[in-house]
Amino acid sequence: MLLALWIAWGDLRTRRIPNYLTLGTALAGLAYGFVCQGWTGLGNGFWGMLVGFGFLLVPYLWGGLGAGDVKALAALGAWLGPKLTVLLFCYMGVAGGLMALVVLWWKGLLGARVRQGWVWLVNQILCRGQGLASENAPIAKIEGIPYGVAMAVGMVLLLGTEV
Repeated sequence: MLLALWIAWGDLRTRRIPNYLTLGTALAGLAYGFVCQGWTGLGNGFWGMLVGFGFLLVPYLWGGLGAGDVKALAALGAWLGPKLTVLLFCYMGVAGGLMALVVLWWKGLLGARVRQGWVWLVNQILCRGQGLASENAPIAKIEGIPYGVAMAVGMVLLLGTEV
């Protein structure tokens, strides 16, 4: 939990998650697993890293997340193992979605983004991607949310349900 909070603090403050923090978190998680459970614990840590990395790889490639977010979930996965990493992914997804809604509302862009999403959905369903005139001009990109905070909130929820 402390490492997740450290990741969140760094991401909130600088909008970056440093490599030394993700690497240190991953190595410490693997070492902890090995010391406590031997090769089984080490294997669970590696699987947790792989699951965490895999879940955020596509959103990273689409430009929705930074590389530090991907590495941070993989590093936390080294501590949690694959099953708990899946749960963390679900909890942080809900937390991140709520954070995004709050940020859009705060900046006065929630209604415009909902309309833009509706036009895209109608385009995909009715026109099968052939093109439908947009009802509004494209909306300028806004600065993303620090997803390390969503990870920390997800970790709090995870620990609250697992204890």
